[in-house]
Amino acid sequence: MARPKKNQSGDTAKKKNSNGATIGFEADLFLAADKLRKNLEPSDYKHVVLGLIFLKYISDAFEAKRAALLKEWDEQTAEDPDEYRAENIFWVPKEARWSHLQASAKQFTIGKLIDDAMAAIEASNASLKGVLPKDYARPALDKIMVGELIDLISGIAMHESQDQARDVLGRVYEYFLSGFAGAEGKRGGEFYTPRSVVRVLVEMLEPYKGRVYDPCCGSGGMFVQSDRFVKEHGGRIGDIAVYGQESNYTTWRLAKMNLAVRGIDADIRWNNEGSFHKDELRDLRFDTILANPPFNTSDWGGERLREDARWQYGAPPVGNANYAWLQHIFWHLAPRGTAGVVLANGSMSSQQSGEGDIRRAMVEADAVDCMIALPGQLFYSTQIPACLWFLAKDKSNSGFRDRRGEVLFIDARKLGHLVDRTRREFSDEDIATIARTYHAWRGEKQEARSAEGATGTEKPGDYVDVPGFCKSASLEDIRGHGHVLTPGRYVGAAALDEDDEPFEVRFAALKAQLIEQFAESDALAATIRAKLEGVLPPGADLSTKP
Repeated sequence: MARPKKNQSGDTAKKKNSNGATIGFEADLFLAADKLRKNLEPSDYKHVVLGLIFLKYISDAFEAKRAALLKEWDEQTAEDPDEYRAENIFWVPKEARWSHLQASAKQFTIGKLIDDAMAAIEASNASLKGVLPKDYARPALDKIMVGELIDLISGIAMHESQDQARDVLGRVYEYFLSGFAGAEGKRGGEFYTPRSVVRVLVEMLEPYKGRVYDPCCGSGGMFVQSDRFVKEHGGRIGDIAVYGQESNYTTWRLAKMNLAVRGIDADIRWNNEGSFHKDELRDLRFDTILANPPFNTSDWGGERLREDARWQYGAPPVGNANYAWLQHIFWHLAPRGTAGVVLANGSMSSQQSGEGDIRRAMVEADAVDCMIALPGQLFYSTQIPACLWFLAKDKSNSGFRDRRGEVLFIDARKLGHLVDRTRREFSDEDIATIARTYHAWRGEKQEARSAEGATGTEKPGDYVDVPGFCKSASLEDIRGHGHVLTPGRYVGAAALDEDDEPFEVRFAALKAQLIEQFAESDALAATIRAKLEGVLPPGADLSTKP
C-alpha cells in the first residue's frame, strides 16, 4: 500500500468548501446573511435564517409538485393535500407559501406572517409538530432585516431545475449549519460535527443498507452523509432506516429540519433525560452506529446507573461518560453491526476510575476493530485532541476476513490542511487514504471508490503496515502496551525528511503529541495517588524526595 501523500497546500480547500460544493455561492450567501445579523447573537440568528431556508425548501418542493399536477388535472386536484402526502411532500397552505411571504417581505407585519406560516405548516404536517421556529414577530427582531433575508433567500437556485434547486437548498442549509457552528465556537460543536470527520466515519463503515443509528445525533449530519453515500454509490435510499436520539430540544428541531430538507425519513426521538437514562430505542439493534458524543462529560448521572445491562465490560466511572457511550453503542449493535465513535484522546489511555479495566476487557473480547488518531483543530467545540473508535460486534463473520486477535491502528495526525487560521479539514485524498487502508485491512473484495463516490476498477489491495501511519497489531502487542490504544505507540516513526514538512504541520503534530503525553502523565499520577491513598495515612506527603 502506498505511503499517504502529504498535503502541503490549501489547493483542495480553495476549490471546494467543507460541504463538497464549489466555493463562492454558499460562502457569499452566508457572508451576505451574516452582514444582516448586526448585533444578534449567532446562536439566536441561526434559527431565524435556517427556519426561512427550510420554509423556502418545502415551498419549492410543494410548488414543483403543484405545477406537475396542474399540467394534468384541475385546480381542485392541485390543492388536494393527499396528492402531496402520497409522495412524501409536505403540504403547504396558501398563506405559508414562499411567494406569499416574498410579496409581503417589506411589510412591518412580516414577522407575524412568518409565524403564522410556520404554525399553519405544523398544523398540516404531523411530523413537523413542535419543530419550526415561531418567534419572528418578537419586538427584538428587526423586521427590515427579516425582509432583506427573505429577498436574499428568494434568489437561491432561481435558475436551476426543480430537482437541482432542492439539492442546492439542501447544500445551503448544511453550509449555514457549518458556518453558524464556526461562529458559535464551543457551543456550535454541540449541534454540528465537521463534515470531513463525518465523511471518514461514513466512508469507512459504508452504511449501504440496514438500520443506521446515532444516540446523540445533534443536527443530523451523520444521517445526511449516510444518505448521500448511498445515493452516490448507486444504492437505494430505501435500503437504510435512520434512527436517532437527542436530548437538547433546540438541536433536535435543527435535526428534524435538516433531514426534512434532504428528504430523509427518520425516526428521531427527543427527551431531555438523554440516551443513558431514557433509551427510547432500547429494544432495537442497529447495523451501523455513528456518533460524536460530548467529550468527557462528568454530569451524566452515572451514580444512578451502577447496575445496567449495557455495562458488559464494567460500570463506567460516574465522573466521565466516555466508556458509558462506548458500551451503550456496542450494546445496541446488531450481531454483525459496526460502529464509529468520536471521543477525546484520553479515552485511549486513561487508567482512572476503572477505565483501563473496561478498555482491557473490550480489547480482549475483540470488540475494538480500529483506532484512529486525528489531527488537532478539526473541531469547533474543543482543542482537545480527538480520536475515532471503530467497534465490531463480530470480527469473525461480518462479511470480511477473520480479524479476531487483531486491531488496526492509524495515525492520521499529519493529514489534513488548514482552511483558516484556526481550523483544519481532511481533503478528499486524505479521506480516501484512511478508508482504503481500513478496507484493505478488513479484506474487502470490492471495487475501490473515491471519497467523492466515483467507482473504479482498482481493488483495495493487500494490506501492509506503513511506518508512521498504520499498523495491524496483535493482542500480544496490545497487552505489551498495557492495553493502551494510542496509535502512535504502534505505528512507529515514518521515514520522512522533516525539512519537507510545512512548519504549521510539524507544530500542530508536536502540540497534539505534547497534550497527549500530559494527559497520559496526569492519568498515571492519578492512578499512583489512588493506590498510595489506600496505603499511607491521611495527610501523608506523597511528593518524591531525593
